Amino acid sequence: MKKTTHKTSSRPLTRRQFVGRTLVTAGLFTGAPAFLRGQNLNSKLNLAFIACGGRGNKNLDELTLVPGRGAANARKGAAPVDPAAGPHPDENVTVLCDVNQLAIDAALQRYPKARTFTDLRRVFDRANEFDAVVVSTAEHTHAFATYLALTHGKHVYCEKPLAYNIWETRLVRETAAKYPKLSTQMGNQGHASPMRRTIKEILDTGVIGPVREVHVWADRAWGLQDAASAEKFDKPHGFYNGVQIVDRFAESMPVPPNMNFDLWLGPAPVRPFHATYFPGPRWYRWWEFANGTMSDLGSHDNDVPFTVLDLWRPDGKGGRVLAPLTVEAVSPNVPVAHRELAPATMKATFQFAAVGAQPALKLVWHQGDSKPPGWIPAWGRRSCVFMGDKGMLLGDGKLLPEEKFKDFKLPAETLPRSPGHWVEWVNYAKGQGPVPASNFQYGGWTTEVNHLGNVAYRTGKKIEWDYKAMRATNAPEAAPFIKRPMYRKGWDDILKT
Repeated sequence: MKKTTHKTSSRPLTRRQFVGRTLVTAGLFTGAPAFLRGQNLNSKLNLAFIACGGRGNKNLDELTLVPGRGAANARKGAAPVDPAAGPHPDENVTVLCDVNQLAIDAALQRYPKARTFTDLRRVFDRANEFDAVVVSTAEHTHAFATYLALTHGKHVYCEKPLAYNIWETRLVRETAAKYPKLSTQMGNQGHASPMRRTIKEILDTGVIGPVREVHVWADRAWGLQDAASAEKFDKPHGFYNGVQIVDRFAESMPVPPNMNFDLWLGPAPVRPFHATYFPGPRWYRWWEFANGTMSDLGSHDNDVPFTVLDLWRPDGKGGRVLAPLTVEAVSPNVPVAHRELAPATMKATFQFAAVGAQPALKLVWHQGDSKPPGWIPAWGRRSCVFMGDKGMLLGDGKLLPEEKFKDFKLPAETLPRSPGHWVEWVNYAKGQGPVPASNFQYGGWTTEVNHLGNVAYRTGKKIEWDYKAMRATNAPEAAPFIKRPMYRKGWDDILKT
């Protein structure tokens, strides 16, 4: 396997210099020319995978072709390939890092020449061996791997949410802004979909009039809830040996021999190992490691209104900001936030200011059992509805009421289609395409908004958000949910403002 190392400049630029190149494309669909660096698309990036099981394994499939698997197998179960899609990436894998030896062993069967690590911090001791990093760890270590990659001058693909909390997300976004030649992409794959473009093209016709309210919903109900709901919606991951997970289990368990649990904990406080933290659908619900459905599926589904509506305000410095004025969140079956576990069902209401022709907007996020007003099964288990002065538009492109809009013709395609979510990232890393659409200047702001839903819920009140100061002006008690109060020794000196 031929290895080609790409020399990547890590000379910092000011945020103002980066604004004109990146924020113009953040969340938009652009055909702007690339900032070319003369690389050949036929050359290969050397990739370091930090986590290679779970989502990491899926990202291996999307970024490489292995004999006997092929693009068709790699994308098994995926939507049909869009005509605008570019060729399937086929890059070199030079580093595999995971705290689970079984995941490393499985990946080594496919990439036997890769160097292996269990500690993500040590990957960067040999930073000359790779050009780009793919981060697919649990949420609470996203920022550590991503920040180290950026500050070592590496292109970064990071799974969503971009970071564990608002402070870490802001740090990653601002750090990435210093390195505009680096290709960054957050893993909310639907951002590249043709349907995103179609929805915006329909809205731009004015057919439903100004949009003043949007509801987004996902019926996944993983997390803390009443016993009957858990039986219905959260098996098997919401139970351990037939007992519902409603708090930490008192018993301790031996750490499996294939697992380095101390490294998996990373910056989080020490706690005994227990099987209730694994796999992903389990750690996903524990506040110390993740943020439940709000930050996970919210990264995918709230991305629709964030992309197609003009909610981005000027920041007074030549850039743009996505930040609500107020946020309120409630859970009907866990009205008081649990100290350890995220709720399965929650409704979060975000109020955004008017921007230009876009009126003030109420965005309501529903997860679990919560549904928007008027919802019927035909609207789908995961979707959104835009409510305009003249009608409504569902996330699948259907206008409501159907009778009123029966003669509506889809507008011509006017927005550039994406060559593919991973292709965008690879192409820009090679200097051959526009800035990836879900780059960290876009994904950073959207991640902050989603985290605010949980901040409001855990605070227990409607919060008023000052994005510049990064604080809830009426709720100082929200501070520990915005920034982790303390990082464990060995991890406390990595993230630097």
